[in-house]
Amino acid sequence: MRDFLTRLTGIALLLAPLAAWCGAQKYEPLSASVQATLNRAIADQAVPVIAFDDEQDARAWLAAMTSRLARKMPDRVAREEFLLTVHYEAKRAGLDPQLVLGLIQVESAFRKYAVSRAGARGYMQIMPFWTKLIGTADQNLFHLRTNLRYGCVILRHYLDIEDGNLFRALGRYNGSLGKAEYPNLVLRAWHGNWRYVSPAGTKTAQ
Repeated sequence: MRDFLTRLTGIALLLAPLAAWCGAQKYEPLSASVQATLNRAIADQAVPVIAFDDEQDARAWLAAMTSRLARKMPDRVAREEFLLTVHYEAKRAGLDPQLVLGLIQVESAFRKYAVSRAGARGYMQIMPFWTKLIGTADQNLFHLRTNLRYGCVILRHYLDIEDGNLFRALGRYNGSLGKAEYPNLVLRAWHGNWRYVSPAGTKTAQ
């Protein structure tokens, strides 16, 4: 009975609304060089990134992901646009797209216009101070691509300053560095709901 209740609790954590975990990245002064680097990463410019190896790879990934997201995003066109944008922005930042999907699940439950009590906005719950720090004040954090680009660039930044330690980087992303609850939720969502095996048989979520 205890094992059953433990499993039930785990399932509830994955499926329940997760607005309470919305992000609250903390403002930290950045050196001029880091600020310039992040500004370039946010800028909408051509980059030498190929998101998919080929059309077959794109179709396989999209088919695997879209069925899992259908309940949250019933509109197929909007759902596919969202997934392709997640994939592109994640790869552009050197992140696993499935990790980003797990983070979005926990941060906003895939709600485009989610706003946290701290004022974080959109799918990836971006704090508004980032637009002034590394972007431009007129950028709309509820815009799909803008929100995903900021979120992926910020997570990449935290990974870099934490020397690749994903657990600590996720803590920074949520403003809860040193606490296990949030990183564990994201990792559980990533591995439990968004694991993907490519047609070649290579797992892209570990």
